[in-house]
Amino acid sequence: MLLETLLKQEEDQDLDEGAWNLAMAGGTCLGLVARTVGDDIVPLVMPFVEENITKSEWRQREAATYAFGSILEGPSADKLAPLVNVALGFMLSALMKDPSNHVKDTTAWTLGRIFEFLHGSALETPPIITGENCQQILTVLLHSMKDVPNVAEKACGALYFLAQGYVDAGSASPLSPFFQDIVQNLLMVTHRDDAGESRLRTAAYETLNEVVRCSTEETAPIVMQLVPVIMVELHQTLEAEKLSTDEREKRSELQGLLCGCLQVIIQKLGGMESTKYSFLQYADQMMDLFLKVFACRNATVHEEAMLAIGALAYAAGPNFAKYMTQFYQYLEMGLQNFEEYQVCAITVGVVGDLCRALEDKILPFCDGIMTQLLKDLSSNQLHRSVKPPIFSCFGDIALAIGEDFEKYLIYAMPMLQSAADLSAHTTATDDEMLDYTNQLRNGILEAYSGILQGFKSSPKTQLLMPFAPHIIQFLDALYNGKDMDDTVMKTAIGVLGDLADTLGVHAGPLINQSTSSQAFLEECLASDDPLVKESADWARIAVSRAVSG
Repeated sequence: MLLETLLKQEEDQDLDEGAWNLAMAGGTCLGLVARTVGDDIVPLVMPFVEENITKSEWRQREAATYAFGSILEGPSADKLAPLVNVALGFMLSALMKDPSNHVKDTTAWTLGRIFEFLHGSALETPPIITGENCQQILTVLLHSMKDVPNVAEKACGALYFLAQGYVDAGSASPLSPFFQDIVQNLLMVTHRDDAGESRLRTAAYETLNEVVRCSTEETAPIVMQLVPVIMVELHQTLEAEKLSTDEREKRSELQGLLCGCLQVIIQKLGGMESTKYSFLQYADQMMDLFLKVFACRNATVHEEAMLAIGALAYAAGPNFAKYMTQFYQYLEMGLQNFEEYQVCAITVGVVGDLCRALEDKILPFCDGIMTQLLKDLSSNQLHRSVKPPIFSCFGDIALAIGEDFEKYLIYAMPMLQSAADLSAHTTATDDEMLDYTNQLRNGILEAYSGILQGFKSSPKTQLLMPFAPHIIQFLDALYNGKDMDDTVMKTAIGVLGDLADTLGVHAGPLINQSTSSQAFLEECLASDDPLVKESADWARIAVSRAVSG
């Protein structure tokens, strides 16, 4: 019955992004069945595929392709790989030559699903994509990017997953010889007159980002050549004046895509020793562009530019300090943006990047940042999801400025204590509540960890002593509550170690009096999670020093 629904397509469904009809509902349902029953779906669907894939009526060819694409997630790679190996050549041919755009659209989508689920280093089966067929696949995909927008968008999507499968390929990615061609073709797609249709421009930039993210050192010079190209395009968006509301929105979207692309390039080139220093020659120009994008005052762009600045700070390290005076007003605006809470959350993340990059050079800006973070925590308007990262951010700031965090203790610690009490004694009524509670606990623990480490070896460590009993009580309550996830467990046992390490013998009596520190430590040492175990190994040494001292 489901397979029959796939033949009920509508003539223009491939052109309407929000299209929903019986055939599409049937395919979605088939996909859910495949994910539920796994291998058993394959013999039920393949006869329909084989019977219809070569029929003269486009509806039958499209339905067969859609059925095949819908069962690629769920069954095992062992079951699917032989079928995909047979189908791949046929599909590449259909994508080039089928007279129906519907069929080409669905074929490109199915290829994307093949690359998403059956390609990559994590699979045990022999690779679907080999030295022999890689060039043919790329030739077809790059050719299809010149097709009508909806087919070109799906071809970009297929290339996205093809690149993603090589993310762990090390220095020898099979895409390297074709890298220049791929990049040039994607840039050409972004400049198409009809790139605004079917999300095509967005898909092309997302694919370009993935191709850059998965690239190797061998192709770094080509990525470097992209920097001025994307910067020129971003600069051009700033020159337009007297725009209508619609034009402003389109400009803002394009700025977002270009800032997103630069962010990925910054992370790639800034993260490799071989390119880092030559790449940073562009830092001044980039920062200037990002600040001008902020001056356009648009929240969606604000987000992408903010993320790009976070990446640039991380790459530039202490040298980023020279931009702080100009950038600070926008950082503050981001932290004040309660309405668009994602912007606020991203800005909080960027404060963390700045702390890691600037270390104590962030000190002159900390009064303003801490004031705003404390206001954010006190606000009922701000979405609750931003509060855990704000607590983590306290830890980042304390790690960066060390004992200079002293003046914020009287404000930060009471907030941490009341949030800790609340989160330790929350009984989660559903999974979503439990997830949030654990995020909150983790944020609080990361704050404690950063503060304890920040004061380590300082003559002012005794300032933390009044807060130590409460931290131990919080850890006891978490252990006794038995509903921590592994992330919280790892951070919590790390905090026990930090407390012992920073306060030394002064922490000994508190740990001895604790109702559960020893049991908690033993449970973590026996954990299957290597990160929890590693954290516990370190904590055990710190605790035994504090207790025996």
